[in-house]
Amino acid sequence: MNSIKKIFWAVWRVWFYVVMLIPILIMLPFLVASILTESGYPYFFKMSRVWAKCVLFGMGFYYKVEKLGKLDHNKSYMFVANHTSMSDIMLMLAVVDNPFVFVGKMSLAKIPLFGFFYKRTSILVDRTCSKSRMKVFNEAQKRIDRGLSICIFPEGGVPHDESILLDTFKDGAFRLAIEHALPIVPLVFADNKKRLSYTFFSGSPGLMRVKILPLVETVSDTGEPMDRKEVREHVRKLIHDELIEFKKLDKLKVRK
Repeated sequence: MNSIKKIFWAVWRVWFYVVMLIPILIMLPFLVASILTESGYPYFFKMSRVWAKCVLFGMGFYYKVEKLGKLDHNKSYMFVANHTSMSDIMLMLAVVDNPFVFVGKMSLAKIPLFGFFYKRTSILVDRTCSKSRMKVFNEAQKRIDRGLSICIFPEGGVPHDESILLDTFKDGAFRLAIEHALPIVPLVFADNKKRLSYTFFSGSPGLMRVKILPLVETVSDTGEPMDRKEVREHVRKLIHDELIEFKKLDKLKVRK
């Protein structure tokens, strides 16, 4: 029985990369055309959302979103979420319709075809290089000036130990948000680790629950920037507490 499961998981994992590439190949001319100019990014973003939903659907995932606040499509935000899965990028694109750009690690640019578009539309950071971090701030300002939002997974990567519910948050997202006076929108991905973790022989089709929490301001009522560490830990606590609540809910369902 275990051998059959491992075969299923192996085929299913390979299928993940296939289903990532198929929509890109279908939309390739339109995707390329949309990245030729800065004004084409909103069209690229719309196609990216179609791509993300195709990948999720192709993997047998369906999502349920609970929104606890309302966003203004004419404002820029900093979107942050817990990072546990290869599917986090797709789910973020699927559930957030405010156009945004990712700030992410350079290694993703090495993925065939996906990486071609990723490195041309995202803000890539080399965390070992201080010049790279400064470049991120400048690039973020350019995107914000164009009315776009920013998205960062503040854990900085997926923890190797999958028993970690939520890793410590790095400063980048919060420094950017405060410096550019962006309200922070925390998102909670409850099931991505269970659905498609980085452990090869694991995962399954099914529900992905998402909770979009009320925004967190980074500027006080007097117009002063909020304390970065306080904002960082406050946002982390909000996401952590919601993850605990999801776990409690799951335990109650099992008992019933």
